[in-house]
Amino acid sequence: MTGAGRGELEGTVRVSEIPAKATGSGRPVARAGGALPARPVPGAGGGPLLPEPAGNADAAAARADTAGGGARTAAAEGPGQEPGDPGDPGDPGDPGDPAGEDAPGPGHAGGAEDVGAGAPATVGADGPLGVAGTADRVDARPRATGAGPSRVDTAPSTPDDVIWQSSPPGSIYDYIKVASFSIGPDGLVDQWSARAERLFGVAARDAVGRDPIEAFVAPEQRPTGHRKMAEILDGREWTGSVPFRVPAPAGDDPAAAGLEGIAEVYVMPASTAEGERAAVCIVVDVRALRRIETDLAASQAIFGQSPFGFLLFGTDLKVQRANRRFAAVFGGAADDHRGRTVHDYLPRHEADRMQAALRRVLESGEAVTDMQIVGPAPGSSERRHWSINLYRVHSGSGRPIGVAGLGNDVTSRHAAAREAAHARRNLALLNEAGARIGNSLDLETTARELLDVTVPGFCDLASVDLYQGLLDGDETAHVRQSLADGSAELRRVAFASAVSDVPFPDGSGPVEVGSVHRFAFNSPCADALRTARPRLVASGDDCGPARRLTSGLIQSTLAVPMVAHDTVVGLAQFSRTKGSEPFGERDRALAVELAARAAVCIDNARLYRREHERALILQRSLLPPGDPEAAGLDIACRYLPGNAATEVGGDWFDVIELPGHRTALVVGDVMGRGLRAAVAMGELRSAVRTLALLDLEPAEVLSALDEIARGLGNLPGPQRSRRATPAGGRGRDTDDLAEVYLATCVYAVYDAVTRRVTFANAGHLPPVLVEPGESPLMLDVPPGMPLGVGGEPFEEVDVDLPEGALLALYTDGLVESRDHPLDEGLNAFVGALTEPAQALEDICDHVLNTLDTHHGEDDIALLMARVQGLPAEHVGDWTLPREPQSVGRARELACERLRAWDLDALVDTAELLVSELVTNALRYGEGEIRLRLLLDRTLVCEVWDAGLVQPRRRRARDTDEGGRGLQLVGLLSAAWGSRRTPRGKTVWFELALPDGDSAPVDAAEALMSLF
Repeated sequence: MTGAGRGELEGTVRVSEIPAKATGSGRPVARAGGALPARPVPGAGGGPLLPEPAGNADAAAARADTAGGGARTAAAEGPGQEPGDPGDPGDPGDPGDPAGEDAPGPGHAGGAEDVGAGAPATVGADGPLGVAGTADRVDARPRATGAGPSRVDTAPSTPDDVIWQSSPPGSIYDYIKVASFSIGPDGLVDQWSARAERLFGVAARDAVGRDPIEAFVAPEQRPTGHRKMAEILDGREWTGSVPFRVPAPAGDDPAAAGLEGIAEVYVMPASTAEGERAAVCIVVDVRALRRIETDLAASQAIFGQSPFGFLLFGTDLKVQRANRRFAAVFGGAADDHRGRTVHDYLPRHEADRMQAALRRVLESGEAVTDMQIVGPAPGSSERRHWSINLYRVHSGSGRPIGVAGLGNDVTSRHAAAREAAHARRNLALLNEAGARIGNSLDLETTARELLDVTVPGFCDLASVDLYQGLLDGDETAHVRQSLADGSAELRRVAFASAVSDVPFPDGSGPVEVGSVHRFAFNSPCADALRTARPRLVASGDDCGPARRLTSGLIQSTLAVPMVAHDTVVGLAQFSRTKGSEPFGERDRALAVELAARAAVCIDNARLYRREHERALILQRSLLPPGDPEAAGLDIACRYLPGNAATEVGGDWFDVIELPGHRTALVVGDVMGRGLRAAVAMGELRSAVRTLALLDLEPAEVLSALDEIARGLGNLPGPQRSRRATPAGGRGRDTDDLAEVYLATCVYAVYDAVTRRVTFANAGHLPPVLVEPGESPLMLDVPPGMPLGVGGEPFEEVDVDLPEGALLALYTDGLVESRDHPLDEGLNAFVGALTEPAQALEDICDHVLNTLDTHHGEDDIALLMARVQGLPAEHVGDWTLPREPQSVGRARELACERLRAWDLDALVDTAELLVSELVTNALRYGEGEIRLRLLLDRTLVCEVWDAGLVQPRRRRARDTDEGGRGLQLVGLLSAAWGSRRTPRGKTVWFELALPDGDSAPVDAAEALMSLF
């Protein structure tokens, strides 16, 4: 091939470079010896493609004489390259081009060098060549480019003229291998294109002038090839597949020969300028075609048979292609979706999000994976979930041509994930319920703990109602019947809301906490209580007074009975507002489980409350009621239970008023805790009070109490022998009951007249005395053995107390705990009594606040008394000789002192009773007689003598002249009695002081009532 150089052809295509084919038309398309007329092509894309006239089956003949004598060129070969040139470095046909063998390079502006009819072509690197519509009439009018416009010969254009334009990158010629060469009249190759060089691997210098049959066809097929060549040179067209092999180039290694292949050849007869027959051959590599077919088949299989929806969006973000799976979901045929946008398939907000993702992928090239899209399928309101993957699609030249989208319906996956999330939430709620519900034995607290777990994690509003009868402890037959039919009264114990800021319409608010209400008999809630089965309450159902769950706010409510130990104790209601997910079967099962757990805890709290109230009744009945009062003492006391959950224990204190304005102070501690210790404490306290009223000495009281404690621990019948106590009281069988009745106790008797206190101690901590102006002092009282041990006597200690002195009795829970040893606690207690002049109540509070009283290991009892002795002017004390005149003298002294005390209203009664007691002392007693009058809160008269015989009251017969004196004393006095003293006995009576509202008993009428 010969031809002009690249510089000569800028802006002009020479006709001599396009092989011509002999046709019946003699109209030339270019003047001999000149170039084709050229005109500028407007725009970067070139001019329009003129259609081929109908019926023109043959290509127009193109003739031209080149400056070198009419050399012929390969069809559509680019003028910017010599035939023997191995190729531009930027040419994608180069073997070293990474973009592909046939992709356009920068030197070709997207066109192919060797094209057939209708194929795009390029002219050098300076400008595009238009699309050659057919091989018939071709008029090359390239744009003038380069340093300046070229001078061209212009010719008038005809309707058959074709304006050459560039093919965009990514045309078919970028993928297939197309080459061309021409055969001269002699049957030898006379032109060899650069693409032919790359296809066959034979340079132009080795191919031109050779017989193509002898050079490329195998020997056994050469005869057939020669016949075909003769037919072609006779003017016949031929198309077919031709096997070829690469001949050994002259001077090269023979090993390079022998490469075989198959070429699709289209041979078109042509004529030279002299009219000789020739041929133009268009060759396509069959291997490339087969590879393209395989790729297309694989692409079609993947695209068409994919179980996932597949869409191809163009650069305008419109659907270019959809597969059958996508069409099956969204309806219609696959071709019906061409030209649509995502707004035709998705709701507006999802479509906008999808379109933004498409645009981002198209512009940036970054793929999007697992994009979640939600929307309804056509013809269905069900929400579907799709997982979308987007990636940009490129042409063979690397130019973006659109975005591919792969969609997978993951609705079932979302449903499974939602189910799993619900299951995890339910398990988390159950775990939280197990950790938070039932941590206390308080009923209201337990109900609130249930609501704290469920609101807002499970529902928006919740409430707990419990049967009022069960809360009151009333379990009679009629109450049980009303509980069974669900019509009994319930009390709202807890309510919680996550929408508390949303107002309820008037008259439809929830029941207030603490109020009592009923459910209508035919209401769903009453039915749930009757059947012990949960009910789903619709928003319009009446489930209580005043429609507390209004239909304007509540979407649905689960009414779940609270069943514990086969007993319905109440109803839990869980409500969700509109906009929340409605309750399902799983929610129902979860609500039943939560309610059951809470019901057991609430029932335990209810049972505990019942037992606790009973224990409190027992505890309060065993402790002194209110603030104790005593003659000559200011009393303050405190009791703290060792455990705030039980509030019962074995510690006790007592203040017992004794005759003669004396007071017994008792503090004790039963070993152990709980209800059994409280029962033991009550028995011992009752025994102490009984013994104290016998007016025994403190040591005698403790000795008798020790025997009682030992007897309380004995078991009946044959088991008693196993608890026999050896000498010394040690080595006893430590049975549980015996241990419960081991106790410590300190017993003190205070005389307000003498301000003397007598102590006896049974293994208890020593009392503390604080005298005015002195430091606190622990009294040295012999401790003795605890009650219930036995075998050891108790000692007494007398202590004279000054006016204003402070006496403190306490139990070990105040001064001892695991963290604080006893010695430290005693020192701390003594140190807390530094200001005894304060009010006793303040001193008690100060002590409890200073010491560690919240350890909960033991009960605490504290009894404090301030000495306020009886004034001397309130005491009348006389000694009378043992003679009859002493009776009259005693009456005179008593009347005189009563008038001095302004107790004239009591003179007659006191005179009569004093005369009776002194007379009895003269008749039945011994030694001298002592008369004492004491005025404090009451008037006390005492008559002392040395006789040991106690007076005994008896009922006199109607005929008896005597025996009615003690009956008279009992009728006229508020109280009377006798007690033994170290040197005899004392008989006493007590008169209430007149308060102005009631008149004293008339002595004469009382005396007459005896007869």
